[in-house]
Amino acid sequence: MILRKFLVCGWLTVSAVGAWAQLVFEPDRHDFGTIREVDGRVACTFTGVNRGTRPIVVLDVVTSCGCTVPEFSRKPVRAGDSIRIAVTYDPQNRPGAFSKELSVYSSDRKKVATLTIGGTVVPRPKSIEELYPVDAGGGVRLSTSHNSFSYLRVGREVHAAVEFVNTSDRAVSFRLRPKETSSFLRVTAPERIAAGERGVIDLAYSIPATAPRYGTIKDTFEVEVAGRSNGTVLTAHGIAVDDPAAYRGKPAPKMRLSGNILKFGEVNHDTPIERRTFVLANDGDGELVVRAVEHRGHIETSLRAGQRIAPHDSLTVEVSIRPSQADYGPLLDRLSIIANDPARPMRQLRITALLLAP
Repeated sequence: MILRKFLVCGWLTVSAVGAWAQLVFEPDRHDFGTIREVDGRVACTFTGVNRGTRPIVVLDVVTSCGCTVPEFSRKPVRAGDSIRIAVTYDPQNRPGAFSKELSVYSSDRKKVATLTIGGTVVPRPKSIEELYPVDAGGGVRLSTSHNSFSYLRVGREVHAAVEFVNTSDRAVSFRLRPKETSSFLRVTAPERIAAGERGVIDLAYSIPATAPRYGTIKDTFEVEVAGRSNGTVLTAHGIAVDDPAAYRGKPAPKMRLSGNILKFGEVNHDTPIERRTFVLANDGDGELVVRAVEHRGHIETSLRAGQRIAPHDSLTVEVSIRPSQADYGPLLDRLSIIANDPARPMRQLRITALLLAP
């Protein structure tokens, strides 16, 4: 008997499909019930009967990931005979309810059945190192050192929490020393952490509507424990945009780019300057206002913050590169445009070029 394994992930159900289907699985579902992650893999077996009049060969059993593995024979199943498909599910790092599906294909590449498995995984207890993976030194560990706020709505306050624990047997001083500040972030953190203490560092961004700022907002802090730093840096960042609530019941702009990538192609390195254009359009019924324009510094552009585009109008934007001021080889940049589009306030244009020796 030849066994073939395929990695799978999704509910596993096997049922007849169409009049040509011959393979019938009864039952075609298996419920593992409640299982524990610490107990490891679980398995079940589905039995299918060929109720047709000709032999059938199971060629593939397919799903989408490696949490579920089927084993089966590719030996022809004659009319009236049966085939067994063994299914193993790995619950490691998959707590909670699961539902996985396998699709069974015959040798003529038709889907002849679908099998389903399901259940609920009780998670294993996590270690301190797993709960607090960032070692800040001095026995203090953090749940994360990187906090992405996504969009920061002007006029709204948003919070994020960084959990901490002191694993040492003594109290330690704690300090977040600013390295890069935006003036929009408020940090609430303890000055001293007792032995065994667990708590939360609160990060709160608030950009006032009376003096708005748009685009990338970033703050970084070096973590000092007991007066020392092991190099751990705590970072918070987000993209400041307009509050979409301001456009409820009002005509709103809709930003659109003529493409997602702008290719310069092959350019001689000794070329003084090379130019390309793209179109920034407003498909909405309200005026589009460019709030911020950002890139990595490898390009120049005619687009500026404050430029306005009337409803259902467009603007041709120039992008240029100076090959002689860059290194040979690939040149990559990304142009980010932040505008007052309430549905999608940021669009990005990828810039590529290949700088060749003359």
